Amino acid sequence: METLSERLSEHGIRLRSHDAGEHRTTCPKCSHTRAKKTDPCLAVRIDHEGATWVCHHCGDTGAVSDRSPANGHVAARPAKKAPPAKPKQTIGEPTPAVLAWFAARGLPEAVVHRNRIGAARVFLPGRGAEVDCIAFSYLRNGEVVNAKFRSLDGKDFAQVKGAEKILFGLDDIADANTAIIVEGECDKLALEVAGYRNVVSVPDGAPAKVKAGEPDPGDAKFSFLATCAAYLDRLGKIILAVDADGPGRALEEELARRLGRERCWRVRWPDSNDTARKDANEVLLFDGAEVLKECIEAAEAYPIAGLHRAQDFADETVALYRDGRARGYSTGWPAVDDLMTIREGDLSVVTGIPNSGKSEFIDALAVNLADKFGWRFALCSFENPPPDHLAKLAEKRAGLPFWDGPTQRMTEAELRTALAWVNDRFYLIRADDESPTIDFILEAARGAVLRHGVRGLVIDPYNEIEHKRPANMSETEFVSQVLGKVKRFAQNHGVHVWFVAHPAKPPREDGKIRAPVLYDISGSANWANKADFGVVVHRPDPLQPMTEIHIRKVRWKQTGRIGVATLRYDRATGRYSEVKPAAGSDRWGQD
Repeated sequence: METLSERLSEHGIRLRSHDAGEHRTTCPKCSHTRAKKTDPCLAVRIDHEGATWVCHHCGDTGAVSDRSPANGHVAARPAKKAPPAKPKQTIGEPTPAVLAWFAARGLPEAVVHRNRIGAARVFLPGRGAEVDCIAFSYLRNGEVVNAKFRSLDGKDFAQVKGAEKILFGLDDIADANTAIIVEGECDKLALEVAGYRNVVSVPDGAPAKVKAGEPDPGDAKFSFLATCAAYLDRLGKIILAVDADGPGRALEEELARRLGRERCWRVRWPDSNDTARKDANEVLLFDGAEVLKECIEAAEAYPIAGLHRAQDFADETVALYRDGRARGYSTGWPAVDDLMTIREGDLSVVTGIPNSGKSEFIDALAVNLADKFGWRFALCSFENPPPDHLAKLAEKRAGLPFWDGPTQRMTEAELRTALAWVNDRFYLIRADDESPTIDFILEAARGAVLRHGVRGLVIDPYNEIEHKRPANMSETEFVSQVLGKVKRFAQNHGVHVWFVAHPAKPPREDGKIRAPVLYDISGSANWANKADFGVVVHRPDPLQPMTEIHIRKVRWKQTGRIGVATLRYDRATGRYSEVKPAAGSDRWGQD
C-alpha cells in the first residue's frame, strides 16, 4: 500500500514530517535553477484527504490523495487548484492619449516605457462595455504575470481573472536590500521620477478603514505577500509610502504588522494649506521631485516597543482625547469581559493544575475571537495530536459532540462544515522529530502572520519546549530570556500570545488543593513579572462543570481588572457558558 510520503516522493517532494498542516520545502521544479537553492518556496498543505502544494516562486501546483489504512480505499482526490491564469489581452504600445494621461500627472514618456505600460481595449464590468484603457503590466523575471486595466476617462479598473497577484514593479526589488511600498502604480512612477527605482505598488489598493472590533482586512488584498515572499523576506528595510487617508493608514498598519515593524519605516507627506498631500504622485505634481525625495529621506522608523520621541504618539494621543480609551476585544463571555479583554501585542500567561481545563478554555476563547472578529490563530499545542485538537475545535464551532455519548454526536457532514471553518482560521505549528525551541516556534509564527494574517498565538505548554539553556545561565535568567523573545514578537507583530505554563506542584491550603497563583509556576517569578495578563483556570471539583477563571494580573487597567469569573463547562461540546450569579451575591471575588 502506497503511503502519502511515497506519493509525494513520486513528484520529487520530500518532507521531514507528514502531520496535518502547512509545510515548507524546496521546489522540485525550480529550486535547482535558483541562486538561493535552499529557499523553501514550496508550500505543502496536508489534511485528511491528502496533500496539495503550490510554489510561491514558479507557481507550480499539484495534489495527491491519501489512502486510508483502515479499509485500503483511496480517498476522494482533492480538486487540483487551477494554475494561475495568464493575461490574454493584447497590450499595445502606449497611445498618444495614454502618454498624455501620464504627462498630466507629471510622469514622462521614458518612465512609462521602462515600466512596460501600454494600451488595450478591454471589457470593464463597471462600465458594462469595452473601453480604451491604460494597461499596467505586472512582471516577474521579465514575464507578464498579471495586468491591470484602467479606463482612460474614469476610475474603472479590471485585472486578469484568476491571475496571480504580485506587486507592481517586482523585478525592481529583485536585488534590493531596501524597498519602498506604495499604494498605486502612479505613485511608483512618481518615485522613479524622483530617483527611486526600488519601488513596488500593491495590486489592489488599500482595504477599507479598519474599525475597532472588525476582522482583518480581506486576505485577498494581501495574497501578494505570499506570492512575493521570496522578494520580501530578504529585505532589510521596507519604507511604507502609502496614501494619507484612512484606508492608507489601515494598509500601512497591516503591512507593518505582517512584514515586521522592526524593519519598516513610514513616510508622511507635506501639508498644503493645513491639508496633507494624498500620495507620492500628488507631491510630485504640486511640490516637485526634490520635495518628494525629501519625504522619502525623512521616513521615520515604524513605532515598536522601546524608546520613541513624543511626537511618534501625537496622533494616538489626539485620538485618545477625542474618542476615549478603548478596551480590548470581547472574550465572548460578559462575566470574563468585566475582568479581561483581548488586545493585540499582549502576553497572557495561563496556568492551572492538571485537568483544570486550561487548554479547553484557550481553545474556546480562540473560537470565540475567530467567530466574532475574524481572528486567525497559530496553535503550537504539544498535548493534542492534530486530529484530536481539530476534533475539539470542531466541537466548539458546531456546539455538538465529536464522540458518541449521551448526546448525539455530529454527523460527518456537520463535521466537514466545522472543519472547513476551522481550516480557514487555525494553523498548526508542529515540530518534526524533536521538541522545538522557542526560536523555531516564533519563526513559524512569523510565517503565519505574513502569509495568513494571524492575530493570536497559543504555546501550550512551556515544559514541552526544548530548553537549550547555557550551563552558565540560571533558570530564572533563561525564563526571562524566553519571555522577552515572546513579548517582543507579540508587540512587533501585533499578535496576542497565550503561553501555558504548569505549576511546580499542586498548591495546597488546609489540606485542599487551591487555585494556583503565577508565582507557583515552575522556574521563575518572571512568569508573573513579565505577563500582561495572568490567567488561572481552576476547576475545584474536576468532575463538576463549574470552572473559575481567575485574573491574577492585569498590566493595563483599561483592558481589565483582577478578579474571578465562573463559567460552566460542557464536557460534551467543550464549550463554556455564563453562570448567573445568585440573587444578592457579589459576582466577583477579589484575589
